[in-house]
Amino acid sequence: MPRGLPFRTPEHVAQVAGHVSELLDVLWCRGQEATLSGPLPPSQFRALAVIEEQRRVNQRTLGEALGSRPSSVSRLCDRLEAAGLVERLASPTSRREVDLRLSRRGEAVLDDFRASRAREIVTVLRTMSPDQLRTLAEGLEQFEHAAAAHIGLSEEQIESVGPAEATA
Repeated sequence: MPRGLPFRTPEHVAQVAGHVSELLDVLWCRGQEATLSGPLPPSQFRALAVIEEQRRVNQRTLGEALGSRPSSVSRLCDRLEAAGLVERLASPTSRREVDLRLSRRGEAVLDDFRASRAREIVTVLRTMSPDQLRTLAEGLEQFEHAAAAHIGLSEEQIESVGPAEATA
């Protein structure tokens, strides 16, 4: 990626964002290896995050949120339950449905995973000047709002996953 060039086109910025995304994946994987609970596959992390956000969710709703087929979601939930990360509960609205919620262990694993990721990012951010950090933060906030609007999130939904979550 050429350095020092002005970011004049969305295409160029998209290339840089893609590269940064790949670097974030590397940093997050490094951080994940340092967790007490061990690695957490991306599919399991996404499922746990959806269950956490919803507090209690059935498999159909989880599958819709993940964009996965029912058979894949069922196997994923079996693995999460076997690992002690989620609990299956009888649905209060339907005898035929089962709801999922995070177990205490699932909450702890998510917290540990997020803290490890954050430590890796903070290590990199500490190498940047205060002006660079301010510019980065402003740009990321603007991108967050544009991306959220693009996928149809409300301001309330944006705020619910804002800076407080990022530092957890």
